[in-house]
Amino acid sequence: MFKNLPGFREFYPEDCAKKNAIFKAWKTAARSFGFQEFEPPVLEPLELFTEKSGEEIRSQLFEFVDKGGREVALRPEMTPSLARMVGARAGGIRRPVKWFAIGENYRYERQQKGRLRAFYQYNADILGDESISADAEIIALLIESLRAFGLTKDEFKLRLGDRNLWVLFLEALGVCGEFVAKVLSVVDKIEKVRPEAFSEMMAEALAGSGLNAEKVAAECKKFVLINSVEGLEAQFAAAGGEFKEKVGARLSDWKELLSLLSAMGVGEFVKVDMGIVRGLAYYTGFVFEAFQTVGTGRALAGGGRYDALVKKLGYPDMCAVGFGMGDVTVGDLLELVGKLPKLETSVDVFAVIGSEALREKVLPVIFELRRNGVGVDYSFKAAGFGKQFKMADAVGAKCAAIFGEDEFAKGVVKIKDLKSGEETEVAMGDAVSFFANRE
Repeated sequence: MFKNLPGFREFYPEDCAKKNAIFKAWKTAARSFGFQEFEPPVLEPLELFTEKSGEEIRSQLFEFVDKGGREVALRPEMTPSLARMVGARAGGIRRPVKWFAIGENYRYERQQKGRLRAFYQYNADILGDESISADAEIIALLIESLRAFGLTKDEFKLRLGDRNLWVLFLEALGVCGEFVAKVLSVVDKIEKVRPEAFSEMMAEALAGSGLNAEKVAAECKKFVLINSVEGLEAQFAAAGGEFKEKVGARLSDWKELLSLLSAMGVGEFVKVDMGIVRGLAYYTGFVFEAFQTVGTGRALAGGGRYDALVKKLGYPDMCAVGFGMGDVTVGDLLELVGKLPKLETSVDVFAVIGSEALREKVLPVIFELRRNGVGVDYSFKAAGFGKQFKMADAVGAKCAAIFGEDEFAKGVVKIKDLKSGEETEVAMGDAVSFFANRE
């Protein structure tokens, strides 16, 4: 007997219905914002991912040498593929690029709650626009993609941080060059490790810098607690000269972003939080993560601005901002709060056939309905009315179309709504138009 591989899900019909309902809500939200859907290949050159994230990512990949001698990997995320595809057409593509995708990704890592080796992710990105409006648009789409399920501000929040202000803050502490990314990588883990471990990691990150790691760690612990623009202004109040101008300009960006999000009607979902830095080094500006505020408080989505990635991969320089959202954690949250979207059935009608002799007379009607987009099922074997109605219920049919001897003699089909029990007689030739106009 065979079992599915660890970390890989198998979707039975009811699971597919749940997955597809979530995807439908995401696609509707993205398209309402004017985003276009794209689909990258599932297999990419290994170098595409190591160039973005470094050689250390190899341990997390399903990577191998193919029969053509190429080093390849199953994609662990969408962003590098997106950057490659947009970069390849950078000279002629209309900007801003507003693309989204929903696809399965693969990571060879230890399984845990909400994290599998194969998972679907919803990505949305804007490339070629450096304005604060682009950041606001992406953040608003993320929020609306969760609100689409009926989720409220009591069930999730978006925590908004800023890599730019962190760079300025660390500069004031004397942290610069290669040590900035190392320190931010440590700060990204501050909520996940013990205080002693955080201090040890900071000392390791600053080894060779000549800086007092203990002091830097202490100042970082204070900075992550800032949760308002007023708090940020107070933090940098003593700044002077050119440094003050940089800080002032960035705080103006903050005010503009929060004002835009408020105008979009999503401001109440956003919380200023300098504890959000996103550990990946390619982020360059505002960064954000959405967390559920019920249950275990798990992360639902994350993203930010990454203006240097397209150029880093060897393509023309193009700024970018985007997010990724996983189906596993979102699905778990919807189940927790009882807000899974209505699962759609492919069966609109179950044809209840009065006798075996009527079958060949009924089939033309069934297939005319099917060719006009109506989902119809029926029993392959002769069965009594009671058994056929049980089958209709089992497949989740919305209504039954009853083809009995009496109905056929009158040239009608009796339609029974299986939820309300209401019955209607329709002329056989009008069956298609009846269902076409039915909600």
